Amino acid sequence: MSIPEKDEKDRADDRAEDYAAVGFRGRVGGGTAPAVIVVDVCRAYLEGGPFTDADGRFEAARASAERVVAAARAALRPVLFTQVVLAPGGADAGWFAVKVPGLSAFEAGSPWGEFPEAPSPLPGELVVTKQYASGFFGTTLASTLRAQGVDTTIVLGFSTSGCVRATALDALQNGFRPLVVREACGDRDEVVQEQNLFDLDSKYADVLGEDEIIDYLGGLA
Repeated sequence: MSIPEKDEKDRADDRAEDYAAVGFRGRVGGGTAPAVIVVDVCRAYLEGGPFTDADGRFEAARASAERVVAAARAALRPVLFTQVVLAPGGADAGWFAVKVPGLSAFEAGSPWGEFPEAPSPLPGELVVTKQYASGFFGTTLASTLRAQGVDTTIVLGFSTSGCVRATALDALQNGFRPLVVREACGDRDEVVQEQNLFDLDSKYADVLGEDEIIDYLGGLA
C-alpha cells in the first residue's frame, strides 16, 4: 500500500470511528426472508450508453450484480427489477425531468432503458416501472414485497448516489431491513460512489461486500 493510499484509509477509518462515537453506523443485519432489488441496471449506463463512465465502474457493478442475482435465484429468493419508463417529453416525471434532462433516454421505446443480457428478468420475475428515483415511490413494490413475506431488501444497481440510495432509504422507511451490495453498485465518479456508500452505511443501510451477501444468501438455500 502506498503512503497516499494508507493516508486515505486512515482518514476513512477515523471518519467511521467519529460517526460511530456519536451514535451512527449501527447494524440492522439480514433477516430470514430477503429479496434482491436490481435498480435500473440498463444499457444507458453500460458501453456506448449516454450515462456510462470511462473507467468501467458500471460494467464492474453489472458483473457483480449478475453474480448476486445468480446466488439469490439459487437460494430460491425473489429477484425484482426496477426500470425507468417515461412518457414522451418526461410528462409524468414532473420537476425530476426538468432537473435531469438526460432522463429523456428513458422515454418509452428507447433502447437505453433495456436490460443487459445479464442480469435481466426471468419469466415470472417482477419488473417495477418507475418515473422517480426510488423504486418504492408511486409503485407497488412495498405491497408486493410484503405479500411475498420479504423482510430484507438487498439493493444493488445504478446509480449509487441516485436511484440506489433512494431505494435503500425507502426500503428502510417502509419497514424492510436494507442491505446494499458495495461492488454491485455503480456511479460515474469514484469519490461520489464512496461518499454515498459511507453515508448509506452510516445512516440508512448496511453496506456489505459481494462475498458477504452471497454467503448470506447461500446460508438460506
